[in-house]
Amino acid sequence: MKRWKPPVETTRKEQLLLKRLTRTKKLFAFLRLHRHELFNDEFQAELEGMYRDTGAGCEALSPALLCMVSLLQAYTSTSDAEAVELTVVDARWQMVLDCLGADSPLMSQGSLPAFRTRLMQAGLDRRLLERTVELAKQTKEFDWKKLPKELRVAVDSRPFEGAGRVEDTINLLGHAARKIVALVAMLSKLPIETVAKQAGIPLAASSSTKTALDCDWSDSAQRADALVSLVVQLDSLHGYLDRMHLAAEVSIAPYVEAIEQVLAQDTEQDDQGSIRIIRGVAEDRRVSIEDPEMRHGRKSKSKRFNGYKQHIATDLDTTLILACAVTPANRPEEEATPDLQADLQAQSTKLARLYVDRGYINSSLVDDAGDSGAEIICKPWRIQVGKPNLFKKTDFKLDMRSHTITCPAGQTESFEPGDVVEFDPDVCGPCPLRANCTHSANGKGRTVSIARDEQLQKKLRVLQSTGAGRSELRQRVGVEHRLAHISARQGRRARYIGVRKNVFDLRRAAAIQNLETIQRRKAAA
Repeated sequence: MKRWKPPVETTRKEQLLLKRLTRTKKLFAFLRLHRHELFNDEFQAELEGMYRDTGAGCEALSPALLCMVSLLQAYTSTSDAEAVELTVVDARWQMVLDCLGADSPLMSQGSLPAFRTRLMQAGLDRRLLERTVELAKQTKEFDWKKLPKELRVAVDSRPFEGAGRVEDTINLLGHAARKIVALVAMLSKLPIETVAKQAGIPLAASSSTKTALDCDWSDSAQRADALVSLVVQLDSLHGYLDRMHLAAEVSIAPYVEAIEQVLAQDTEQDDQGSIRIIRGVAEDRRVSIEDPEMRHGRKSKSKRFNGYKQHIATDLDTTLILACAVTPANRPEEEATPDLQADLQAQSTKLARLYVDRGYINSSLVDDAGDSGAEIICKPWRIQVGKPNLFKKTDFKLDMRSHTITCPAGQTESFEPGDVVEFDPDVCGPCPLRANCTHSANGKGRTVSIARDEQLQKKLRVLQSTGAGRSELRQRVGVEHRLAHISARQGRRARYIGVRKNVFDLRRAAAIQNLETIQRRKAAA
């Protein structure tokens, strides 16, 4: 496989182009001048390791060159088809890719998704992000030697709309059925209408499930009858697939499973044994046929979105993005931290301070950072306010060293983090302060909940109570700015389907963001 060895020295034509790239699209100029540093021999060897050298077939394009094309795609927000054409018609692309004056495309359109697949399978999209951090370390403008060895890292997330179409129960089922019939028609080389008729599911020949069912959807009785009719046709389709031995076909099986999943999560039998749509929403409800990993998520009680959450970890001193993760929208923030930790550990990152949102407070990242001596910076959870005119939790004395809690009257109980402490009812009963402490019936004592991270929460409340502490909490805004730049680059909606492909896209966007950060530092020097 031929290694990419673009020249370092610029030609006269390149110099003219570089002079034009001082106000807009400045990263083209940066990539031309530093491409040999980003794609050094060591990184190119890693990329080449994704391929087998059999000696057969045509000579493959250098993976470093394809990786640069992938970066340019993210920078300019272009599709695979457009990227192919830009290698011919855009001098900026040609300059970076070392093909100035080319009159034919540098690669085929199919080579780009094939390269991305290899990159993801090898996990080298993480290495691409790491290379931008390594490049920054080689850049004197960052003065890495003067920066602290133990970093101040902030973590945050943003909602990200999925690429799949979100549908209600009827349309989810109909969509999956139409896909199955279309695939069977392609395999059997029969018209879709013929397959639909043979399978006993005529609605699959229509472009709209609800149009095919043809009922008054504002009438609850007609809606119920339509659902029953749909389920009957789906049963007929399943029987047809069994008879034709197609249910396990690789291309068809995911849609058969999708129908089963939607029926299980969205429907139930009533007292008469008839099927109906359940009330409420299943905890892990599937919302799209084409993207099975998309989920409902919430920014607040009133604002819902469908898709994923993007998570990043940023070094606040250099503003470089160090780690990325993507989770379905309904998953808690803490579930993203193992992936973030893996990215950070791959760079041998040592934390001095970790700035997080409250959603991450019970995560393994926070636990490990605390155990290693890093300071956790986060807004504390609000103390639950009890009934008015009764003692609050803050009126009790907590001793985290001895794991004891003492009430205002002097009664002491021991506890373990995560316990709900109940004071002795025999002591609470005759206590003169009982009226100010609890309204529980006689025979029951006052209870106080102790959080699993009570000691940390206590420190965070002290931090928030001082001006210096509140100023420290505001330092986390740096990661919010990085997320805002990522959002401006990628938009609100995903380009790809599935968690893994969106992780790749986020790492690629983060790599571009880091390269722009390096470029700005060099320009300001």
